[in-house]
Amino acid sequence: MDPCPFVRVLVGNLALRMPVAPPAAGAGAGVHPSTSPCYIKIRLGKMACQTAAAPLVLSDAAAAAAEQPPSGALAAAFHLSKADLEWFARKPSLFSPSRGAATLKVSVYAGRKGTTCGVSSGRLLGKATISLDLKGAEAKPAVLHSGWISVGRRGVGGKGGGPAAAELSLTVRAEPDPRFVFEFDGEPECSPQVMQVRGSMKQPMFTCKFGCRTNSDLRRSVAQTEREAAGKERKGWSVTVHDLSGSPVALASMVTPFVASPGTDRVSRSNPGAWLILRPAGDGAWEPWGRLECWRERGGAGSSDSLGYRFDLLVPGVDHAVPIADSTIAASKGGKFALDLTAAQPLSRGSTPGCSPRGSGDFSQWPLGNYRGFVMSASVEGEGRCSKPTVEVGVAHVGCAEDAAAFVALAAAVDLSMDACRLFSHKLRKELSHLRSDVLR
Repeated sequence: MDPCPFVRVLVGNLALRMPVAPPAAGAGAGVHPSTSPCYIKIRLGKMACQTAAAPLVLSDAAAAAAEQPPSGALAAAFHLSKADLEWFARKPSLFSPSRGAATLKVSVYAGRKGTTCGVSSGRLLGKATISLDLKGAEAKPAVLHSGWISVGRRGVGGKGGGPAAAELSLTVRAEPDPRFVFEFDGEPECSPQVMQVRGSMKQPMFTCKFGCRTNSDLRRSVAQTEREAAGKERKGWSVTVHDLSGSPVALASMVTPFVASPGTDRVSRSNPGAWLILRPAGDGAWEPWGRLECWRERGGAGSSDSLGYRFDLLVPGVDHAVPIADSTIAASKGGKFALDLTAAQPLSRGSTPGCSPRGSGDFSQWPLGNYRGFVMSASVEGEGRCSKPTVEVGVAHVGCAEDAAAFVALAAAVDLSMDACRLFSHKLRKELSHLRSDVLR
């Protein structure tokens, strides 16, 4: 299997140095900007904006002498595909005129993150732009920026006595992050093939078999069937992933029914449905690898509902499930399911990336074994849309075809959960309804 080139651009080690305001009379006397929280918005090219807190340091002699802020925390991570890198190479701009360069824009705000009546609650302190040279980023890691930059303008008087502009310290790194890419050629409930993708080339890698079972198969009484229909539940779904020889290499099995909460037509977070993702254990047996729970989050004012999910890794030798993802996907327009442990790892300030919880490279106390950095992502379409998931898996997490198959099975389970969490007042897709009605006859 040949991977596709990807690059991660990591931004971290944030610190904000504010000018000390001169003494003033009145109600605001003696108040320093450090008494108010600050945050920063970070955007790389056309990619979605990310937000992080900006720790404040006093603009005194000690802080000015410091070459690096004390924090090693990651603030933002941008994932660039080959197509993204080519887009940057074709788009020279005023701030990054050289080919292969990208523009990182940062905006610093005072106040708390959030909005009030649709307007950002923060007060803009200043902006800055950094040109990043991404040439060669697919081949080796590099520090693209490290140090202080000025954000905003100097006060009236400039160098002649006016207050200095605020300054922001940050480190920007680029790291190769090759990934295997897989694409379903149909919806998971239609038992599709799964293709491996590399550029314009696609080749079959796995086949999926969707199934729907019931506790007592066809021997249930009519009364029991009616009670279950009244209770509003969806259960018994499974997806078995086979390699090209026909051998099963991964399984996603719905182990907890998706049931409507009493008095509602929705699956609640307090009583989610659940899947087990299993891998072959030999002699026809299966062993659990992960557990996925999903539910329907109610949307706030002016926003639609979302699919909530939580994924726990079941690590051999660890006596408890290890949570690695807890987030939401918009039910109407879809989004991405992601397992990404990058934020759990500090950003090194040197030339070598920090890759352990302590930044030392020692993973002896890391509860997730070899899982670190970007693990996988899967596209999920919104309700009622044709969904053919695309799955990206970090090369470091695939040692054999069975490793990749487990992530494919997980992606199928997430996609099917969008249907399983659909309001019970709405009908399921005909493929799911047809299979279920066949079983219940």
